[in-house]
Parts: sequence; C-alpha cells; structure tokens
Amino acid sequence: MIITIGCEYGSGGSQIGSRVAQLLGIEFYDRDLIDQVVDRLGIERDLVEKADNTDVSYAFETSLGTRYANLSNKVIAAQFDVIQKFAEKSDCVIIGRCSDYILRERTDVLNIFLYAPLETRIHSVMSNQNMTRKNAQKQIEISEEALSARYKYITGTHRGNRHGRHMMLDSSVLGWEKTAKYIVQLADLKFGKK
Repeated sequence: MIITIGCEYGSGGSQIGSRVAQLLGIEFYDRDLIDQVVDRLGIERDLVEKADNTDVSYAFETSLGTRYANLSNKVIAAQFDVIQKFAEKSDCVIIGRCSDYILRERTDVLNIFLYAPLETRIHSVMSNQNMTRKNAQKQIEISEEALSARYKYITGTHRGNRHGRHMMLDSSVLGWEKTAKYIVQLADLKFGKK
C-alpha cells in the first residue's frame, strides 16, 4: 500500500500525510526526507533547492564544474530512484516530488491531491510559519509557481490534474484530522484492513 499526496502549498499535505501514516502504522516520507536521501547520494542540498526553485527551463549557472551540468535532471533522477526504493521497501505515505507520476505504473498506489481555498492556505502558512499575511500570501504564490513549473517539467501535465489522481480533496471541508481519517477509510476500502 502506497499513498501519494500532492497538495497546494498551505493545504496541510505534509501534516495530513503524516497523520495518515500514523493512523495506518506505515512509513512516512515527506519532501525533506527525500531530499536528505538525495543529499546522501552526493548532490548538495542547496543545489537540490536551487533546482526546485529555478524557472521551468531548470537551467542555471554553477561554479562547481561540469559534474553539475544538467543538474536538475540529476536531482530529478535521484529523486525518482529514492521514491521507487521507498515504494519497494514497505507500505508508506509519500508527499509530493511527483510521486504519483513516478509510481504511475504500480497497482498498489492510491494518489490523493489536497487543495484548499486561498484564504485558508494563507491562515495556515501564517500560523505554521509565523508570517504576516502579506508574507504568507507571497510565499504561497512563489511556492505554487515553482511547484507547478517543476511538476509540468517532469510530467508534462499540470499539478492537480484529475487524470493522475484517484481522489482530490478540499482539506478545509473536514479539517486536517478528519481529512486524514477520510483518506485512511479510502485506503482501507481500496487495500483492505491492515
């Protein structure tokens, strides 16, 4: 059982995914953990972040030589490998990193996409990151643009496209805890009780 969760920035994806994993008693892998594993593979963390936050062309200069030519594709390839290894290893919840696309040929995957109204996401970011309203809204805009460009670059389609997801949920309708429980119920129906 693998549950992938893609999400709009500020809609609670990581928190909800963590709770789903806890309720099911399975592994949880968020973006940060995936990036830490990529870092251990020899690609520096700041370069992983830069590859994520560069425009859609994913081209940028580096003073570190030809070893980092076409770096973003190296980062992406490393993330693909890490996600596939996590999925092979055990039941898990994987947050973001195009995991729905990477694992698209597996039959043991449930792909979820979480979204929420902008106002809800602004309040979430303000609360969780101790930001002003203006800074939270700006952070959402910057993050959404980068995440959307990255997803389009890797998959050729748009984030939140319903054709790659089994369910799309507005996390503000039930709140984060009940949304997690709802996803667990769906997983129980798809995979059978653990």
